[in-house]
Amino acid sequence: MSIDIDSPGPIEVKTPVPFLNHMLYTLLFYMRTSATLSATDKLGYDDHHVVEDCAIVLGDALRELLGDRASIARFASVVVPMDDALVLAAVDISGRGEGFVKLDLSRENIGGMSTENVEHFMKTLARRAEVTLHLRQLDGSNVHHIIEAGFKAVGMALYQATRKTEEGVFSTKGML
Repeated sequence: MSIDIDSPGPIEVKTPVPFLNHMLYTLLFYMRTSATLSATDKLGYDDHHVVEDCAIVLGDALRELLGDRASIARFASVVVPMDDALVLAAVDISGRGEGFVKLDLSRENIGGMSTENVEHFMKTLARRAEVTLHLRQLDGSNVHHIIEAGFKAVGMALYQATRKTEEGVFSTKGML
């Protein structure tokens, strides 16, 4: 994987899971990055390991790029509508990584991806990037719209929270 969070540009995503490709591209696009991410399914069991591996490498790349987390906005929250769906994402780039996801995903599979892996992706991404991430469905019933609005919201929130500031470490303690 390669990623540049400071320069929008070409995005290439290639996995054996079509819906995951769509969601990863969406996330990276709304983060305003340039990125290349590819994964294969060597085990051939199901989509779980591909989804998890993508979250791991993306989270690790973000953690490395953020370094000491000084001079960034740190916090951001975004609400994204997509037709019937309304989804909130909030992030704190604090070094304390955990994901909290509440989405009502009544459909089991979309485009080769088990919908249960959406939560797993977000939690793994948050832990590996050392970011606190909240993702909440506020309205909607179309599972595709809910998931896509979620990936858009997370991408937008990460973009906003990673913007450079001149204020140093944004913490009352003076450190993260």
